[in-house]
Amino acid sequence: MAIDARLGCSTITFRHLTLPDALAVITDLGFEEIDLGALPGVCDHVPYELTATAVRDVAAVLTASPLRVRSVNGDVGDLNRPLDARQRADRDEHLRRLLELTAAIDARALVLPCGAQQHDPIADLDTDLDLVAAELISAAGRAEQAGVQLWVEGLHFFRLCWNLERAQQLADRLAGHPVGLVLDTSHVVASGATPEQFIAAFGDRIVHVHLRDASPGYIHHSIGRGDVDFAATYRALTAIGYPGHSALELETRDVENDQRPAAAAAAADFITALFPATAPVN
Repeated sequence: MAIDARLGCSTITFRHLTLPDALAVITDLGFEEIDLGALPGVCDHVPYELTATAVRDVAAVLTASPLRVRSVNGDVGDLNRPLDARQRADRDEHLRRLLELTAAIDARALVLPCGAQQHDPIADLDTDLDLVAAELISAAGRAEQAGVQLWVEGLHFFRLCWNLERAQQLADRLAGHPVGLVLDTSHVVASGATPEQFIAAFGDRIVHVHLRDASPGYIHHSIGRGDVDFAATYRALTAIGYPGHSALELETRDVENDQRPAAAAAAADFITALFPATAPVN
């Protein structure tokens, strides 16, 4: 089955490979679109020390590839952590470089996380959520100046906004601001909710979907080996008019690295069959 043009593959799926090798595998599998992993400690396809030279080098690799880049999945540090002047300057510079890269490779958006990698707030929940929202709103303004969008993975099982209640509290603070919401099926199910509940809560604010299977408390299943009801997820997305853009983010631990291409191909066939009727790629 041909892979639908709206279904991409995150380079995180092949994080054990160099970026050029990961792009080659993704191209050979028949994908047309990727998300670029730029998450320190998860995927080093974009150096965390993002100098001007590093931006040029990564952009050159992507520009030479036939693949479209839909988003850059990045991190500029814990958005609920207060910063001193030096830390602020460092974060601002890192954000500037990530936005520069996002624009240079013609990606639609930079994706940032929803707080530190812990459920407990650093100060108190309201203060922390206020700070995360303020950082995202500021970053969205800078993204607009760079000609790209700012998205947030609003529910992430390992971060401050780890469940549907906190995702809603963050989304309420972002209302009226140009920050798109990313649905990650694995993090939602790991938190004890369902993707359909996330879709019902946030509707047309959803701009992208990350796909991986999960069970409560665990996010690392290959598609089909966990509890995510992908058919129900795509029925719910279709019902709100979502055009279908999604990316396989198979940071799984139930296959060996040499099995990843076959697992990605099988997942792509499965998801493509669930997509709504063809809509323009946007």
